[in-house]
Amino acid sequence: MAGARPEQAVLTKDNDGSKTKQTRAVIEGMVDGLNDHRINDIGEFFSQSFRWMGNFGCGSKDGLREFQDNWQRPFQAAFSDKVCVDEARLFDGEWSAAFGRQEAVHSGEFMGIAPTGKKVEIRYMDFWKVVDGKIVDNWVMVDFPHVMSQLGVDVFNGHGWEKFDRGDETAPSPAT
Repeated sequence: MAGARPEQAVLTKDNDGSKTKQTRAVIEGMVDGLNDHRINDIGEFFSQSFRWMGNFGCGSKDGLREFQDNWQRPFQAAFSDKVCVDEARLFDGEWSAAFGRQEAVHSGEFMGIAPTGKKVEIRYMDFWKVVDGKIVDNWVMVDFPHVMSQLGVDVFNGHGWEKFDRGDETAPSPAT
C-alpha cells in the first residue's frame, strides 16, 4: 500500500544558492545580538514584517514589534544571564538552521512559576529565511516542557513517553 505523495519542500524549491555567505553573516550577527541582549535595535537583522512561528506555548509573532514585545522582553524578564549556544548550524542559500541551548537563570515568572534562581538549559531549533540581508521568516521550536521540568513541573503529569526509553524500569519490554 503506497502512502500519500504531497509536494515536498515547497518553501525551498526556489532557494538562491548564491546567498549562502550573506545568510551566514546575518545569522551569525543576529545570534551575537541576542547574546548581547539587544532588543531595541535587533531590527538590524530582521525585516519589520518578519514572521516568528513558534511551537505551542511560545506562540507566533507577526512583525518585529511583536517579536520584541511579546517574545524578547518577556523571555529576558523570566531568564537573566542568558547565553545562546548554537551546537550546530547549517547554511544553504537563503536558508539557515540551528539547534542548541540557552543557558540562563530563572529570575522572573515563567509559565506561572515564580522565580527559583535556578540555572536552566533551554533547548531550541530554528529555521530562518533571509531575503535582502534580513530575516523574513523564523520557524522555532523551544523545549518549554524541558525547562519546566528543571523547575519542578511535569507538564505531562507522568505520561511523557520517556517511560518508553531504554533503561527506564517502567518501560514495557519490546515485542519479540
